[in-house]
Amino acid sequence: MAFKMKDIVKNDNSVFVNGHYSNPEENPNYLAFKKLETMLDRMQSDDDTAVPVKTVKGFMTKIPSVFTGADLVGWLLRYVDLEDQVEALHIAHLMASHGYIFPIDDHVLTVKNDNTYYRFQTPCLWPSRVLEPENTDYAVYLCKRTMQSKQRLELADFEAENLARLQKMFSRKWEFIYMQAEAQIKVDKKREKLERKILDSQERAFWDVHRPVPGCVNTTDVDIRKTCKQNKQGCCKLGFLVPGGRISPTISENDLRPAQEILQLEIDVLKKQMSKSRMKISKVGESYIAHFEQYQDFDSLWGTTTEFSNPWITDNTELWDQESTVVAKDIPARRVKRWGFSILELLKDPAGTDNFTKFLAKEFSGENLKFWLACRDLKTLPQSQVQDKVLEIYEEFLAPNARDPVNIDSRVADIVKQNVQNDINRYCLDAAEEHIFKLMKNDSYNRYLRSDMYKEFLTGTVKKKYSRTVFIPKLPSFSGLTN
Repeated sequence: MAFKMKDIVKNDNSVFVNGHYSNPEENPNYLAFKKLETMLDRMQSDDDTAVPVKTVKGFMTKIPSVFTGADLVGWLLRYVDLEDQVEALHIAHLMASHGYIFPIDDHVLTVKNDNTYYRFQTPCLWPSRVLEPENTDYAVYLCKRTMQSKQRLELADFEAENLARLQKMFSRKWEFIYMQAEAQIKVDKKREKLERKILDSQERAFWDVHRPVPGCVNTTDVDIRKTCKQNKQGCCKLGFLVPGGRISPTISENDLRPAQEILQLEIDVLKKQMSKSRMKISKVGESYIAHFEQYQDFDSLWGTTTEFSNPWITDNTELWDQESTVVAKDIPARRVKRWGFSILELLKDPAGTDNFTKFLAKEFSGENLKFWLACRDLKTLPQSQVQDKVLEIYEEFLAPNARDPVNIDSRVADIVKQNVQNDINRYCLDAAEEHIFKLMKNDSYNRYLRSDMYKEFLTGTVKKKYSRTVFIPKLPSFSGLTN
């Protein structure tokens, strides 16, 4: 088997990559590799504690250097501190999935506790000593397989598809790849038959790890983003053959999810993604610009108003005093104009809340704002007062015989009633609060902006009403008449 020397470790502390040696300890799986390799060294030791490796003779055939899955599991139970056979099988699966051992007649790297034959991988192809190979190396390997007529070297279906894709990808240098494959075959023919058979199986196992069968996890992939995507529930297409997205394949049929369930989960996830509102970055930028332009004149730090001096750079706080006053005749027009931006801007201003309350009283819907303000105050109360306040709000606005009933539908009323009966907390009235807020926002607030009450504030007519003085003429003196 011919591999490029750049893929093989030169010593125990460095790996040759792209013209220089890098430390293998940078691999995130390095510690796990070392633990597995410690066990493998004991399995292949020269004493009686090693896994029994033998050459199986058949009719006109020999299978060199193999051991059974039962021998491997038995060795793990005997020489490793494991609790039961399930744990021993799990360790064996890890070794197989990382390419330390492999079945001689299967591309799926897993271990069965029976008489299936397995073989140890050569140390120079262990994952701790070999980095991710290039696609050109894989193309040479597949091309070499097509040049040999032996049945055991025939390409599987997925390998034939990979070869076709690689041939299309490297069409300009395919001739060079073909020449490399021919040169490697000439070298292989000089080896003995049994040695060639062992090396062919080890090379095939190496590529089963780095280019696994469709449905198996690539255990050499250390990109955390790909791993997270594979482990997402409902989006992992590997779930058909690898239950739960585990790093080591398993043969347990109980853990496998039905294909229909996997597809249904993926459909549900895609439907949720379609329901989310999405906006282009350019539109978001335009929205931010429009927002800041709208509020620029109302910012005391960056505003351009010339009516008052900037309180941030002077000692004059008249601007802030104007912003906090609740006396109708002293409210500036720029502050009233801000009420028209949204209902939240209106209710955030104490003077706006007071004016909106008077408007709703004329509309015979003042209980809506009273209820919403009571729910907002409920959020800030101490926990010891929450229960009494909830019952008070419910009895006043939501109960069947409430004093000031608000306009909510039966569905919302049932939700609130169930919340109050089961678990009283500061959020159990949220359904009714949200319903009333939408009602005020879509109906009452729009009528308020069109009303004379708001227009009088905006144009300053209110100031004139409050500032109007009554002239009382001076009466003539009647003191002279009495005389």
